[in-house]
Amino acid sequence: METGPLNIGGLDINVVVSTKRRGVRLTVERDARVTAAVPAGLDADQLTELVRGRRRWIYSKLEDRAADVASRPTKRFITGEGFSYLGRSYRLKFVASAPVPVQLLHGRFQIRRDCRDTAAGDLIDWYRVRGQAWLPGRAEPWAQRLRVPLGEIIVRKLGYRWGSCSPRGVVNIHWATMQLPIALVDYVLVHELAHLHHPDHSAAFWSVVERAMPDFEARRARLGVLGAHLWLPESSG
Repeated sequence: METGPLNIGGLDINVVVSTKRRGVRLTVERDARVTAAVPAGLDADQLTELVRGRRRWIYSKLEDRAADVASRPTKRFITGEGFSYLGRSYRLKFVASAPVPVQLLHGRFQIRRDCRDTAAGDLIDWYRVRGQAWLPGRAEPWAQRLRVPLGEIIVRKLGYRWGSCSPRGVVNIHWATMQLPIALVDYVLVHELAHLHHPDHSAAFWSVVERAMPDFEARRARLGVLGAHLWLPESSG
């Protein structure tokens, strides 16, 4: 089997082949893309049988994703609009002059008036830069608890994923994560760092997460609710 798109029973599946995988992982992304991470030796008939056996689960997740997209808020770049940072809402204010396009000052997101046309991108860049500076220090104690080396953390656009972790230990975090309360940012970090023990979402993986964060299920459920209401402009994916 090769990496690429595959249609199974009317479902478009994005197949990703990995020589390091031993089982199949089906994921319904927040943008409703269905991804199958499969081992190199799996053939198309085996994947077809597995997908057909999990159609009810896939359709249920697709309905959830559709509701997620429908409920996602739009933001207007006008004075008084609220944007979240680490779980707190800050009102936007346009100012005549400032040393940078966006800054958080005196309890307000201040945006220079001459940057009004690029405000969305400038604010995304602000989240990214803040996250790049703040997340490594936040992740270090969790890495120690999980007994994994903390590699590079990169804050960037990740479509509709909160994060990802490479086999080399590079952790990617979506810039939008910086809108979440700190407890949920911690959950995203623990989730990705735990993949250094187990690259899949097996029972063993969740056991690692639970040992580090006993209340992870409550945080995961809260992330599912709050995550659907974060500002995530379509163009940012």
